[in-house]
Amino acid sequence: MERLKGIVMIISGAMLWGATGPMMEWILLNSAMSVSYMLTIRLLIAGTFLLAMLKMQGKPIGLPWKHKVWARQLLIFGVFGMLGVQYTFVAAIESSNAVIATLFQFLAPIFIIMFVTFRHRVWPPVVQVLGMFVTLIGLFLLMTNGSLSGFALSPVAVIWGIVLGFTFSFYTLYPVRLMQEWGVLLVIGWAMIIGGVTLFVTNPLRIITHLDYLADWNATAMLLLVIMVGTLAFILFMSSMKYISPVETSILSSFEPLTAMVISVLWLGQVLGMWQLTGAIVMLIGVTWLSIAGSKVKA
Repeated sequence: MERLKGIVMIISGAMLWGATGPMMEWILLNSAMSVSYMLTIRLLIAGTFLLAMLKMQGKPIGLPWKHKVWARQLLIFGVFGMLGVQYTFVAAIESSNAVIATLFQFLAPIFIIMFVTFRHRVWPPVVQVLGMFVTLIGLFLLMTNGSLSGFALSPVAVIWGIVLGFTFSFYTLYPVRLMQEWGVLLVIGWAMIIGGVTLFVTNPLRIITHLDYLADWNATAMLLLVIMVGTLAFILFMSSMKYISPVETSILSSFEPLTAMVISVLWLGQVLGMWQLTGAIVMLIGVTWLSIAGSKVKA
């Protein structure tokens, strides 16, 4: 029963997170909000909500800041992990679309394998190398739509997508000890606040002088929906890990790009080319392969 509960949680979380991509794409297309503006509002509100919820539960939310080691790690994760992955994700959406940005996230396992290989100076097993190769073939088809004459994506979209894969791998690896020590929601809540404040500090006048952007009720309502759906998605995603294995989590996460694809087609009228769609499927197969291969190696 608990395993079924975990499966329902991860599928629900992945589908909700996949839905936020097209929603943010709609905001960028139909309002004057920039990537920085939208993320500043989103991170500050979501982070404040999580910390307020923990405070009401009686949790000592300020405790990590009393320890220099943990405070430093929290700052690093907030800036380079939380803000890094959020900014590159939305920038990838802006330069391509929600489906392609979501798929670029799945490059993270390759960067993780490369990091582990470099750190331990041991070549990855053949099965993982094959999984990486399959994933990269899928990425090639996604970028070129099967044509060697040129890219189907702009160079800017490719750069943001690759950086997204890298930041997502950092986001996955770096906070493990932090979350073990202080809990997932506390770390994420503070990381969101840190990321939002960092963006605000880089251009405070723009945020303050353009508060009129929020007068666009359609865009503001959509942004609030993104915040609520994204926060719920993350809680479901992280909570599912108590009941199912990391391999099952990785495989069932494929509902995220599939959801983004269906919503983008039905709502935004976007369609991938035949070879891009093939590349998306190949990438998901490669990532699933990497997940299963990784679990067998650890075993």
